[in-house]
Amino acid sequence: MTPSHDSLQLWPAAVSATASETDLLILAFTVLTLLLTVPVFVAITYFALRYREGSEADRSPSGIRSNLIEISWMLIPFLLTLIFFVWGAKLFIQSKNPPPDAMVVEAIGRQWMWKFQHPTGQSEINNLHLPIGQPIRLHIISQDVIHALYLPAVRMQVAALPDRYTDLWFKADKTGTYHLYCSEYCGTDHSVMGGEVTFMNPGDYQDWLTHAGAQQGKIAAGRALYEAYGCAGCHEPGTSVKAPSLAGLFGSQVRLADGRTVTADAAWLREKILNPNGDRLAGGGKQVMPSFAGRIPADELGTLIDFLKAYPTSKAADATR
Repeated sequence: MTPSHDSLQLWPAAVSATASETDLLILAFTVLTLLLTVPVFVAITYFALRYREGSEADRSPSGIRSNLIEISWMLIPFLLTLIFFVWGAKLFIQSKNPPPDAMVVEAIGRQWMWKFQHPTGQSEINNLHLPIGQPIRLHIISQDVIHALYLPAVRMQVAALPDRYTDLWFKADKTGTYHLYCSEYCGTDHSVMGGEVTFMNPGDYQDWLTHAGAQQGKIAAGRALYEAYGCAGCHEPGTSVKAPSLAGLFGSQVRLADGRTVTADAAWLREKILNPNGDRLAGGGKQVMPSFAGRIPADELGTLIDFLKAYPTSKAADATR
C-alpha cells in the first residue's frame, strides 16, 4: 500500500493481528449499540405518532407489570457491554507488556519532526523502516513539548513526553508503506509533523540496513532537518526571502564582504550555521539568518551538513522520503 493524502481514509489498512482485533471490537460494539438503541428510538417514534394529541387511542392503564422484563432490560445490556469491557481490557494489557525479544527502536519527538534510531545505529527522520514478523518496541521521549506518535496501520498511539520515556509495541504481519502522525497539537507546524512507516520482509530490512539505511537515509534525514529548522523557507527558489542559493555551494569559492575568498567546506558551513554574522558574503544585504548555536545538536548539525554537501542532487533523494 502506498499512502496518499488525496482521499480521506475512513478505515485505514490493518497490518497487525492486534489492529484487526481492534477493528473487530469496534465493529462488534457498534452493532451491539445499534441493537440496543434502535428499538428504543423506533418505539419512541411509534408511540409519539400512535398517541399524539387528538388521535383516537386507548390511553387507559393496562395494569400489566413485569419485574422480569424490567430486570432483564437492565441486566442483559449490562452483561453484554461487560463482555466488551473485558475484551478491551485484554487488548490494553497486551499493549502494555511487550515480549522480551522485541526489537527496540529509539524515537524522539521534537518540533516538528520524528527521529528514529535502529538498534544497529542507523537513524531516520520522519521515516521508519521495520521488519514484519518481529515484535517492535518504540522507546519514545520528547525534546520539547508534548507530542503523540500515532500509527494508524497498527491502531496504536502513545504520548511523547519531555523528561519521561513511554513505550509502544506491535508486530506487523503485512508489508507496505503507511502514514505516521503526531496526534497531539504541538505548535504552529503540528500539521506537517508526520511521515511514513515502511514494513518490510526481514531479508529486505537487513538489506536496507546494510545499504539504503546508511546512504539514502542520511540524505533524507538531512532534508527533513533542512525543512524542520526553516532553512527551506529562505534558501529554496521562489521564496519571499532572497537568501543565497545553496545549490553547488559545497566546495565552491565564496567571496566575502571583506574581500577574502574562502572555500565552502564542511568546517566553513558548520561555522556559518552557528554564527551567520561571521564571514559576511560580498554583495549581501541585511543579515536575517538567526544563529543556530545552542539550538541544533551536534549530530543533527553533522547530518544537515551532509545534506548540504549533496544539495545539487538532493532533489532526487526526495523520492525516498
